[in-house]
Amino acid sequence: MRYSALTQRIAGDGAAAWQIHDRALELREQGVDVLLLSIGDPDFDTPKPIVQAAIASLLAGDTHYSEVRGSRGLRASIARRHRQRSGQRVDADNVIVMPGAQCVVYSVAQCLLDPGDEVIIAEPMYVTYESVIGACGAKVVPVPVRPENGFRVDPADVAARITPKTRVLLLNSPNNPSGANFSLLIWQQLAVLCVRHDLWLISDEVYSDLLYEGEHISPASLPGMGERTATINSLSKSHAMSGWRVGWVIGPPPLTEHLVHLSLCMLFGIPDFIQNAAQLALDENLPEVEQMREEYCQRRDLVCASLSRCEGLRPIRPDGGMFVMVDVRQTGLSAQHFAERLLEGYGVSVLAGEAFGPSAAGHIRLGLVVSQRKLADACRRIALCAAQLLEARRA
Repeated sequence: MRYSALTQRIAGDGAAAWQIHDRALELREQGVDVLLLSIGDPDFDTPKPIVQAAIASLLAGDTHYSEVRGSRGLRASIARRHRQRSGQRVDADNVIVMPGAQCVVYSVAQCLLDPGDEVIIAEPMYVTYESVIGACGAKVVPVPVRPENGFRVDPADVAARITPKTRVLLLNSPNNPSGANFSLLIWQQLAVLCVRHDLWLISDEVYSDLLYEGEHISPASLPGMGERTATINSLSKSHAMSGWRVGWVIGPPPLTEHLVHLSLCMLFGIPDFIQNAAQLALDENLPEVEQMREEYCQRRDLVCASLSRCEGLRPIRPDGGMFVMVDVRQTGLSAQHFAERLLEGYGVSVLAGEAFGPSAAGHIRLGLVVSQRKLADACRRIALCAAQLLEARRA
């Protein structure tokens, strides 16, 4: 039977990256002791007040169709939170709520891109970006970065790749997988490029609450950027709500109207009981949220300290996020082969950096998604794998 060309555009290296994660799940089902560090799913429970709010909403009968753009109460809370943190003047009419940030990225791309358009994305990039752009018939133009520079983008490299076909910059700060956070100076230079060349900016800020070094900047707050920026965020990481599927975009009202039309034919909103719980998550100052952030920071420090002492391994200390990139090139294996060997021989599941673009080649991405005790065990196994590879090379 025949399938559309879309099926080819949404496949590729990004989709294949998850094969090692799927293999890890298979081994676990067989009873193998596997430390699963290959996916960014928080190991914390959603804070109880949020869960209780959802239960109360369910019991109150909030199980019918919801507003397609999201409830006004939730959108107002999102706008208020964004104003307080960024200084950008927005209100509920600038916000659309959708089932998760991944859905938002896809929907915004569909509303901004035509076939043949070019999208500049800094490497290393989240594995689904390429498929999202491909689904629109547009082209990804990657901007290489250097691990030695902490995987931070150089605006001059972005400028060199702008052509008459460039329509969008898609940038993620703090970055997944590298954890690199863009400084105010970098954002100011990128904003000048956007204004000068009349470009849209999609700013993926889902890790903004998990920042340990520096200051988070929302570029939409910079001069000339509010009308050309789609700011994307969610509760998945900050509030351990990955399974709740709550994401949103903040943008100019014409964009949000187009997104409403797309949602009408694809999504038709998310359940009110989830939205009510999400509103509580944003309105209440929950101590569990700060506790989780502090725990992630401690896990980052543990991993970086442990692996920096290991021959053949070089962790790249992230500014934020829930991952650590580790340079394994001295072992003599590609990151993919190292990750496969690590899983099959040592029971640790990580993703290979090549899945995120050539800039991350030779690096593995390790998720900070298990306890410090388990992370210490994972570091021991990773170090053992590297040491045995180096010993074999010397023999």
